[in-house]
Amino acid sequence: EKPTVSLLRRIANHLPKQLKGVAPDEKYEITVEYQDACLIVSTKKRSAEDENVLSVMVHVTSQLMRDCTEESANSDPPDVLDYYRCINALAELRHVKWFHSRALSRHSCTVVIRILRDLCDRNPTWAPLSVWMLELLVEKVLNSAGCLLSPGDALRRVFEALAGGILLPDSPGFLDPCEKEPLDAGADLTSQEREDITSSAQFALRMIAFRQIYKVLGIEPLPAPKPWRVGKKRRRDSATFDGEEAAEEKKDKREV
Repeated sequence: EKPTVSLLRRIANHLPKQLKGVAPDEKYEITVEYQDACLIVSTKKRSAEDENVLSVMVHVTSQLMRDCTEESANSDPPDVLDYYRCINALAELRHVKWFHSRALSRHSCTVVIRILRDLCDRNPTWAPLSVWMLELLVEKVLNSAGCLLSPGDALRRVFEALAGGILLPDSPGFLDPCEKEPLDAGADLTSQEREDITSSAQFALRMIAFRQIYKVLGIEPLPAPKPWRVGKKRRRDSATFDGEEAAEEKKDKREV
């Protein structure tokens, strides 16, 4: 059946009992968001100084919402949840399954995604890129390499793809593999945002080429490498050389 407001309310009423059986020592606060078609489960503070509060958003959806037609929509319950919220929740489920099957097992993929997510949080130019766009972009770029790449080489390859214009309007781009119809994963980006990200990726490549990757990563400069010392052979003293010759002569006489 399709999710309804009454179903969401029943889940909210039964959830505290289930949580108490799983974690009896913890106290939870459940908030129902009917407009967002979800529940928000939050941990309560144990003391006034406790700042560790965890909140989890639980969406309620059904596959029937995706297969909805005009005829079935007329027979829907009057309190059915928001259609677009349920569709977005289904899309998130498909994204998670795709990530576990394609990106999670790929070498250096998750490391590069974390670095780019941190870059999106620090740099407003990269903020328009969503997590789903980053996952698709990194997986596609690393898949085209044809070999395993270290995290450094993988990050440079992603910047090279962005600097080459993979996000520009006249480029092939990258399609969303979780949708039935062909859909550009970066359709929400404006032309100006695409150009700004491309220019920023070109600047990041120059920083990497000049050994200033710490500026891209937002960390302290790395210490300068120590000069390499080439070991020199120790010269043999004349006294040592004469002693060795005398020992060789005595050995020869004994053998004779």
